[in-house]
Amino acid sequence: MICLQLFWEFFKTGLFAVGGGMATLPFLQEMSAKTGWFSLTDLANMVAVSESTPGPIGVNMATYVGYTTAGIAGALSATLGLIMPSLVIILIISAFLQAFRANKFVDRAFFGIRPASTAMVGAAALSLISLCMFGVGKFVKLFEGGVSISLAAVLLFAAIWLLSNKVKPLEKLHPIVFIGIGAVCGILFF
Repeated sequence: MICLQLFWEFFKTGLFAVGGGMATLPFLQEMSAKTGWFSLTDLANMVAVSESTPGPIGVNMATYVGYTTAGIAGALSATLGLIMPSLVIILIISAFLQAFRANKFVDRAFFGIRPASTAMVGAAALSLISLCMFGVGKFVKLFEGGVSISLAAVLLFAAIWLLSNKVKPLEKLHPIVFIGIGAVCGILFF
């Protein structure tokens, strides 16, 4: 039964998370609150691991949640649930590609989807920043008072941002180097 629930939850996520893996974050936050399968801290850790491992972030997170919830069967169910909507939609679109390509309503719909996807990714980024820097799950909670800032996280962010964007010899380094630096600092100082 849990595998069907995993499939259904990730199917809904895959159906409506337009804009890539980061667009799944608002859906995963809601799933966390609704099901209790993982905490917001687990979600932040999933994002960190998914960003630093090969493959799409959404698929990595679906596989992780499925595996931690119901083992290998859960991982398969969640992953299939996430990719199934895209697979079906792509098959339908490819069958009617010429008709869709020239349709002004489809073109306008995709024009409207772009800013909505951008807003979803931006909201997810703000939630992750608030979780990592301030230890709260929702950005809005920052304004409710009583929130302490993680000075170490802010300093680490600032240092890596400066190194990767302002130090000329380091600007050309692969992002995995900075992810590794962050991981080492996390292990050593936290």
